[in-house]
Amino acid sequence: MEHISLPQRPFGSVSVAMVTPFHDDGSIDVASAQKLAVKLVDDGCDGLVLSGTTGESPTTHQPEKDVLVREVKDAVGDRAMIICGAGSNDTAHAVRIAEGAAKSGADGLLVVAPYYNRPSQEGVYQHILSVTQATDLPVMLYDIPGRTGVKLEMPTLMRLSQHEQILAVKDATGDVAAGFKKMVDTGLAYYSGDDSLNFAWLAHGASGVVSVAGHVIAGSLRALVSEVDSGDLPAARAEFTKHMPLVDAIMGAGQGAVMAKEAMAMLGVIESATLRLPLVRADMSQYQALRESLVSAGLLEL
Repeated sequence: MEHISLPQRPFGSVSVAMVTPFHDDGSIDVASAQKLAVKLVDDGCDGLVLSGTTGESPTTHQPEKDVLVREVKDAVGDRAMIICGAGSNDTAHAVRIAEGAAKSGADGLLVVAPYYNRPSQEGVYQHILSVTQATDLPVMLYDIPGRTGVKLEMPTLMRLSQHEQILAVKDATGDVAAGFKKMVDTGLAYYSGDDSLNFAWLAHGASGVVSVAGHVIAGSLRALVSEVDSGDLPAARAEFTKHMPLVDAIMGAGQGAVMAKEAMAMLGVIESATLRLPLVRADMSQYQALRESLVSAGLLEL
């Protein structure tokens, strides 16, 4: 039987887009961030994305992002890649974020298309190129048109794929078939950016996942990747089915940062589920549904 090689994994295979814990007064809780990071790596993560969407990047500031990178890096050492979000609709701002991340010890950057101002594809290309060239770190592109309002279209991806630092894409477009074609044509490593599609992406040859639900199912995601790697798709399907209720509880309302924080506070990993406006805490029905899911999964006692 012909040997089938595994996908390239420049950013590991199981990453969590980590929440940024805050104290009740809204200041960054470094101790909780370190505790959470260590827990996630112990659970099976080989990558952590800091200051992404789930990390409330639009409402955290440059010095805070730098502190987060330094302190989390100090806590986990070389056990996981530390990938820092460098996203803004102001290119000069995104460049400063990237430079700060590099100086603070990040191992890579997650670069999203500019949001709200909806530039042309040439503008998207120039933005991403500027952020990439600001440091020598490897870059994972982030394609999430539902939040940015602009797609990373195939010609743009092809141009970006020629840059030696741009190695991967986190795809949250919801279109696995189109993503598969992009993966093949660009040669970039693709990562699932949608927890409900993790199994589908991995079965199509994705390199791994960048997960929000991984706050509570990192071990299950590690098993899922291993089972797909070994070619045992029935076992992988069963693993995915097993953790779907937790995915629904955290991602079902489209408020991943909110629900992941509630879960981590409920489990005693972080001290507070405090968010910065415009995000607000889960309502009682969401809170109770999440609690019931954690109890059903055996992660929390009644």
